[in-house]
Amino acid sequence: MSATLLDQVIEPVSECLTQASARKIVDLRATPDMQARVDYLATQANQGGLTDEERSEYDRYLAAFHLVTLLQIEARKLLDESAA
Repeated sequence: MSATLLDQVIEPVSECLTQASARKIVDLRATPDMQARVDYLATQANQGGLTDEERSEYDRYLAAFHLVTLLQIEARKLLDESAA
């Protein structure tokens, strides 16, 4: 299986994780204001009511959340391996 571009970015970052940094990444959460904004944009997107600017903003949030999720997966792997 060939590695995707995102895998090629995530792997070197995950190799730099320490226990402390992995825990911080696992604990990352959106602020309440950010989550409210994303929820609003998601509702508007589902109703077909996003402006072009809002669509761009929503896409950026989704990309950032995807990246954080992938980092959290790698961080959890590190923490699980060290606990075993």
